[in-house]
Amino acid sequence: MAITAGMVSELRAKTNAGMMDCKKALEATSGDFEKAIDWLRQKGLASAGKKAGRVAAEGMVESYIHGEGRIGVLLEVNSETDFVARNEGFRTFVKDIALHIAATGPIAVQSEDLDQTLINREREVLMAKAREQGKKEEMIAKIVDGQIKKWMAEVCLLEQPFVKNPDIKVADLLKETIAKIGENIVIRRFVRYELGEGIEKKKDDFAAEVAAQVKG
Repeated sequence: MAITAGMVSELRAKTNAGMMDCKKALEATSGDFEKAIDWLRQKGLASAGKKAGRVAAEGMVESYIHGEGRIGVLLEVNSETDFVARNEGFRTFVKDIALHIAATGPIAVQSEDLDQTLINREREVLMAKAREQGKKEEMIAKIVDGQIKKWMAEVCLLEQPFVKNPDIKVADLLKETIAKIGENIVIRRFVRYELGEGIEKKKDDFAAEVAAQVKG
């Protein structure tokens, strides 16, 4: 059976797999769509994870200002092609991530990006606190390891609950977007600025604002 470009495009739309992978799947299954979908799933070619290794050098830089200039975010998110960078779904994702950063104030994209000096300082504080609380010396290292892991999840963007839907992490939203768009997407870097004192209170207030807007 001849495999047409239209068949390949249709399978790609259903699975978000690459064009060549879709063509191979259709050839391997004699054009049977359901079998082709299963073929792609078995080989993991329809998943977001398969796309994660591909180079993403296009994309956009998004700026977000909130509260009459009180909070500002500059964010770079990369895609594989300029075509996807102009996609409405991609742009919505970038805007949502910029808003999330403004609301929650992460300090790194992922744990690997955290400065080791910062991690060491946090560990020293937690160990001193554990000793102050009378924890057994032989247990302190294990206790602090768990606290450091929890702290990393709180300050790293990808591990945070998404501000518009706390049931999922930002990493989950990223994977969903990759699967929908069909290209690798990378949250590369960001800078967050905030004026004034009382930062914790301001972040709480802003997160509440976002939640109210989503519900409304």
